[in-house]
Amino acid sequence: MPTGPDPATVERPAAPDRLPLRRRLLPVLALLLIAPWAAECSWGGFAIDGFLPVVIGLAPMYGGAAILIRETARRLGAGWPTIVLLAAAFGVLQAGLVDQSLFNPGYLDDTQYADTRAAAEATLVPGLGFSLRQAFDYVGNHILLTVCAPIVFVESFLGARRRLRPWLGRPGLAVVAVVYLLGSLLVFTSPEGRKNFLASPLQLAFAGTVILVLVGVALLPRWRHPRPRPTDPSSAGRTRRARRAPHPLWAALLIILARFGTDLTPGWAGVAIALALAAAVGGLIAYLSGRDGWGQRHVLAAGSASVVSAAAFAYLVPPYSPASPAAALAGDIAVSVVTVALVGGAWWRLSRASPDGAQGWSRAEPA
Repeated sequence: MPTGPDPATVERPAAPDRLPLRRRLLPVLALLLIAPWAAECSWGGFAIDGFLPVVIGLAPMYGGAAILIRETARRLGAGWPTIVLLAAAFGVLQAGLVDQSLFNPGYLDDTQYADTRAAAEATLVPGLGFSLRQAFDYVGNHILLTVCAPIVFVESFLGARRRLRPWLGRPGLAVVAVVYLLGSLLVFTSPEGRKNFLASPLQLAFAGTVILVLVGVALLPRWRHPRPRPTDPSSAGRTRRARRAPHPLWAALLIILARFGTDLTPGWAGVAIALALAAAVGGLIAYLSGRDGWGQRHVLAAGSASVVSAAAFAYLVPPYSPASPAAALAGDIAVSVVTVALVGGAWWRLSRASPDGAQGWSRAEPA
C-alpha cells in the first residue's frame, strides 16, 4: 500500500516568470507600495501629508513581508490557506516582536487613540499581559489589509498564467528578505517604532511559539497537494450535478459581515463573538471555494470588501496624530480615490482577461 502521494498528482513548485526584468519587477514594486498604504492609510490612520512618509518608511517591512509571503506560497504551489496563515504569523511577529505593541499597554497613549486603552485592558490575558481584543484587531488587520488584499489586487492585474507563478528568483528573494529585515530593525530600534518598550522573556517566548506554530501549519504539505477524488465503482453510469459557487458578491458580503460584526460588544463577550464570526466566515469561504466556478473574481470580491469596508470608516475615525480639519478631510478623500482606483482598476483588468478557471481555497491552480 502506498504511504505517500502519487507523484503524478503532486504539483511541482512553479518556476519564476521568464520575462524581461522590468515586467517581473513591476508587480513586486506595486505590492511593495500597496501593502503599507492598505495597512496604515486605507482606514484613515493618517492625514494627507502623512501618506508618502508612511508608504516609503513602512514599505520595506510591510511590503517586504507581503512579497515574501506571496512568493513562498506560489513557489510551493500552495493556495490561500498558506498565505492567510503566514500573514497571521507576520501579524504576531510585527505586533509581538518588532514594535511590541501587543504587549505595551501605553503604545497608543501618545496618539488620538489613547482612550481605547481601558477597553483593551478589559480583555487582558492573565500571566501574559496582552489584550486579546487588540491581538485580534492587530493580527486580523495584518491578514486582511497588509497581506491578503494587496496580493489580491496585484494578482488581479496580471494574466491568469502569471497570477500564480513566482515573480522573483533566489537573488531577488534574498534582496527582499534583507530589505524586510532592515525595515523591521529600523522600527525595532526607533523611538517611534517600539517606543522604548521591551516585552518580558515570557511574552517574547509566547509570541515566538505562536509564530512557529502558524508557520509550521502554513507549510503543511496538504495545502500543496491536490486532493484526488475517489471513484466509486457503484456510481458508474450515474451523474451528479456539481454544486456551483455562489455569485462573487456573496464572498464580499461575508467579509463585510465579519468586519462589522466583530465590534458588536466590548469585553470578553465581544472577543468571543469576533473569534466565532471570523472562524465561521473563514470556514464558509473555504467550503464555498471548493465548488465549481470559484475563481479570481470571488477572491477579488473578498479582497475588495476588506479595503472598501476599511475605507468607509476613514471619515469617522481620527488620524493617529492631530491634524487640521482640511488635512484630515483631504486624507479621507484621498483614501476614497485610491480605493476606487485599486478596486475599479483590478475589476476592469480582470474583466478584460480571458475567463479564469476555478481556484480552490485549499490548493493553487495549475499554472
